[in-house]
Amino acid sequence: MSDTERQSQDAASTGTGYRVLARKYRPKDFTDLMVGQEPMVRTLTNAFETGRIAQAYMLTGVRGVGKTTTARILARALNYKTADIDKPTIDLRVPGEHCQAIMEGRHVDVIEMDAASHTGIDDIREIIEQVRYRPVSARFKVYIIDEVHMLSTAAFNGLLKTLEEPPEHVKFIFATTEIRKVPITVLSRCQRFDLRRISASDLVGLFSTIAAKEGIEAEPDALAMIARAAEGSARDGLSLMDQAIAHGGGVVQAEAVRGMLGLADRARIVDLFQHIVRGEVASALNEFQSQYEAGANPVVVLTDLADFTHLVTRLKYVPDAANDPSLSEVERTKAAEFAQGIAVTTLSRIWQMLLKGIPETENSSRTAGAAEMVLIRLAHAAHLPAPEDAARRLAEFSNDDGVSRSSSPAPSGGGSGTRVPYQTNVTARAPEPALRPQPSGPTAMLRAVPNPEPQAIGRTEVRPAEAPKPLVRVNSIGDIVDLAGEKRDVKVKALVRNFVRPVRIEPGRLDVNLTEGAPGTLLNELAVKLKEWTGIHWIVSLSREEGAPTMVEAEARAQEQRVSDARQDPDVAAILAQFPGAKIIDVRVRAPTPEEEAEEVALPAAAESEEGDILPGDDIEF
Repeated sequence: MSDTERQSQDAASTGTGYRVLARKYRPKDFTDLMVGQEPMVRTLTNAFETGRIAQAYMLTGVRGVGKTTTARILARALNYKTADIDKPTIDLRVPGEHCQAIMEGRHVDVIEMDAASHTGIDDIREIIEQVRYRPVSARFKVYIIDEVHMLSTAAFNGLLKTLEEPPEHVKFIFATTEIRKVPITVLSRCQRFDLRRISASDLVGLFSTIAAKEGIEAEPDALAMIARAAEGSARDGLSLMDQAIAHGGGVVQAEAVRGMLGLADRARIVDLFQHIVRGEVASALNEFQSQYEAGANPVVVLTDLADFTHLVTRLKYVPDAANDPSLSEVERTKAAEFAQGIAVTTLSRIWQMLLKGIPETENSSRTAGAAEMVLIRLAHAAHLPAPEDAARRLAEFSNDDGVSRSSSPAPSGGGSGTRVPYQTNVTARAPEPALRPQPSGPTAMLRAVPNPEPQAIGRTEVRPAEAPKPLVRVNSIGDIVDLAGEKRDVKVKALVRNFVRPVRIEPGRLDVNLTEGAPGTLLNELAVKLKEWTGIHWIVSLSREEGAPTMVEAEARAQEQRVSDARQDPDVAAILAQFPGAKIIDVRVRAPTPEEEAEEVALPAAAESEEGDILPGDDIEF
């Protein structure tokens, strides 16, 4: 026996010649690609049958869905040749002359390049120089560039012209996991195929077929776990299956897979979910502790809990989702039961809290403790009412207390959403002025009691007292704007000028309407500022009445009136007639000097002009 034969025998006996499942069962033709990629196979089939073969293809998808394998099968179809067939075809059941070499990546006319290690313009320049030469033995010279998004900008630019008008004997096939990083100029020159994630049910079927071919016993629950962990990647799933076979000594069992992946028992996840929705904190913590001691990763437990929450929510609207073969029988039956009895608002709250709690647990130095805190929050939230129930109970409680509530809808004067009246918290105030005629008697948010002692409304103590006098008189919106200017609050001044339409104003009370685009916090902020500036409490509320124009609107209207008056002035009209194309762009009223004021006082009443007339002191710009 020669040394070479002895080394080969030793390699076979030690198992070093073993091929992993991901390589051994790599698809060889389009029939194998039908698992999860039917749309792409159908499109290519029609294109080849009609002879509409593109010069470049772009394959995109997550890792492990078969981009490189698809590129090799496509290259094999382009160069397919047998004794009976000598044309591009997708019917590859009979191996052709070039098929074996192409699938093994060693054909001289099918050049594979990894863009991750060949990113520069020099590599692309080499391709450009070689495309002019015809293929050695095949029909087409095919360039397969994997991870094409990693090419440099100069490399992409250098490839554009050749990609748009390649020689007839050249085809390009690109593969990438980051399609957004590929320039649009390159994408527009390629036919794009998006390889989808392979569904868990398809993966389970694939793994079952491979296990049968390998003569390996595999439990359905174990294959379902592997399919879920693969996240749509056939290569990742087959790698996990290889690991599970080795871990179980040739048998794929659910318990072994669960321990290998650090997963929690799906049935126990259902039990944990049940404790949470019932608000049983102690039982939830005990169940989590048992899973943690059994080897489950705390982050994985919370992730599985989020997945089950999503499943329950989905079953409320898509009951057929329970037929997914990747689900266990416990998940299928229990999720359907929970979907019948748990409100969507509760499920949504659990989902949102888990989305926030999972990254907290991942980033914590004590993952188990962080996960327990998340479970405590979830169980505590189970006792809280839904938002609509809380609102209904609050309304019933308010009605029982005899507190009057306005049932009229809020106006849509400002902002995009529906507004409700804003009101500051008051400790002592006079009865509110009525917005409309009301019957006599106390109508404020107080109830009469026989004794004169201080009375409490909720937690607010109200003592009969005279309304305090304001430090600064505020009788108009202009006074508020002036006060904001004195206090150097430019923001409030600008907001009031632009958005506030006054309806009614008196000491301690301001009713306004708001224009579109007003900030939602404007009324609260205005109430706080008025209290700070005047020393008394203010009730700032949103009125249904339209109100007077804002200061900006009033100034704009006044300016338009001045321009109109100026246009009617004889002198101005003569100037406009003398200079064609001239127009009035501004009219400004100049403040009179002391001498002019004295002269105006001395003028007789008959000489006084009406408001709005253009006077000698006005400045007109053309």
